Amino acid sequence: MDHLNLDFDREGRLGFPEVIYGASKSAGILAEILGRYHDSGKNALITHLQEEKAAALLGDYADAFYDPSSGAFMLHLNDLAGAEEYVGILSAGTSDQFVVNEAFYTLNYLQVGSSRINDIGVAGIHRLMTRVDDLKRYRVLIVAAGFEGALPSVVGGLLPQPMIAVPTSIGYGVAAKGVTALHAMLSSCANGITVVNIDNGYGAAIAAYRILQQFGCT
Repeated sequence: MDHLNLDFDREGRLGFPEVIYGASKSAGILAEILGRYHDSGKNALITHLQEEKAAALLGDYADAFYDPSSGAFMLHLNDLAGAEEYVGILSAGTSDQFVVNEAFYTLNYLQVGSSRINDIGVAGIHRLMTRVDDLKRYRVLIVAAGFEGALPSVVGGLLPQPMIAVPTSIGYGVAAKGVTALHAMLSSCANGITVVNIDNGYGAAIAAYRILQQFGCT
């Protein structure tokens, strides 16, 4: 295993552990990495893991968790029933579910309670307006949208919390696999929105976690 140089000290430095990007790693390498975490008594999160590799890893770790929509794989899913939900994860449409789930399971890995509020995009803006008072209870909001990426601007003009916008690669033609939504969010007139890269639900969850650390919520 000399080719592995895992960053077990990251949690001590930053307050959160290393996460494994799975898309470009072989099932064999991932199995070695998981073995190191398992033998150390640590949970592990792999992001962007393809289903065929997940099937191989589940053969070795039958109690592990895998979400095929987001590609999130964990040695064990944390039971957060009854935990306070500090983060609201909003999506414009159910097509954005893969990004929502990546953020949700990343926060679960970090043992942070969160809620998924789906399908409240601007095409049916009344669905958002009926939830505004409820959304005020979260410490941080993550807002995912594709197409023209309008939802974060609307939410950012209605609610005061720190907000992380996630452009998704959903949409036709000039939506350009999320580039239009990214540009819209970066040029939003709503004040103080943080924007992560296209489809980066993991990055949004980590940004939310850093904010929550300052609130003493982690």
